[in-house]
Amino acid sequence: MTRHVTDGGLETDLLFLRGIELPEFAAFPLLDSTEGRTALSDYYRGYVDIAARAGAPLLLETPTWRANPDHAALLGYDAAGLDRVNRMAVDFMVGLAREREADLVGWSVGGMIGPRGDGYASAGPVDPDAAADYHRTQLASFAAAGATRACVLTLTEVGEAIGLSRAAADVGLPIGIGFTVETDGRLPDGTRLAEAIAAVDVVAPPAYFVINCAHPTHVLAGFDALDGTAWRERIGGLRVNASTMTHAELDESEVLDEGDPVQLAIDQQPLIDAFGNLEVLGGCCGTDVRHVAAMWGV
Repeated sequence: MTRHVTDGGLETDLLFLRGIELPEFAAFPLLDSTEGRTALSDYYRGYVDIAARAGAPLLLETPTWRANPDHAALLGYDAAGLDRVNRMAVDFMVGLAREREADLVGWSVGGMIGPRGDGYASAGPVDPDAAADYHRTQLASFAAAGATRACVLTLTEVGEAIGLSRAAADVGLPIGIGFTVETDGRLPDGTRLAEAIAAVDVVAPPAYFVINCAHPTHVLAGFDALDGTAWRERIGGLRVNASTMTHAELDESEVLDEGDPVQLAIDQQPLIDAFGNLEVLGGCCGTDVRHVAAMWGV
């Protein structure tokens, strides 16, 4: 399995390390200013460099985790503006990859999606058909702009995952379905990770699943012998947090808990060993180029 380098915790890097305000925790509006594009370029170029040094293919995923109708409306974007910025994000990432194309063994661009609601807490079951209708437009923008895959991060329950997988199939994009887990290794609504994966796979199987926004020790806490090991073969992406804090603690924190990059890579190794089909490796909240470089041994 060829493993791709991807980035770390975009929003926490911009907010805490670069001092950039992110209303609605949204990075995509930065694409609409020269200063914003410069900040995003500086951020992503660090990961391009890691891929070049590691001799691994690069997956650049767009800064569009919050570029959905509910959040975008609060930031002054209508449907046309949202379509424009989602397409622009793909073009922007293509441009960054082409800057170092001669140094890379391969590269691709994926469209990044976030949950409609809170990425840390479940508001209850989501109707899959409603979720598909809601997210299909953003996925269509990515496909029209030439993205080769999509990924959704920080889902908290199964219904939205099913809807997203169906919507991605509708527009012809392979998608990675990303769940987050609490310190006990279960989804915020209490579902075991293996159960959530099985529930999505039985009706709308995605290209692969992702685990994100949890420390490796939290993910490992959810390993249950009763679940067997087959579900682990469906994990294709891993983007862990630097911090061991709970989601609630992270949400309230006014300082960045960046942990220790080398120790995080050590703590993550049991997960890499367990997930035999892992093809995307990067970070999430609190991680930056130091953490991802340590994960890749460069």
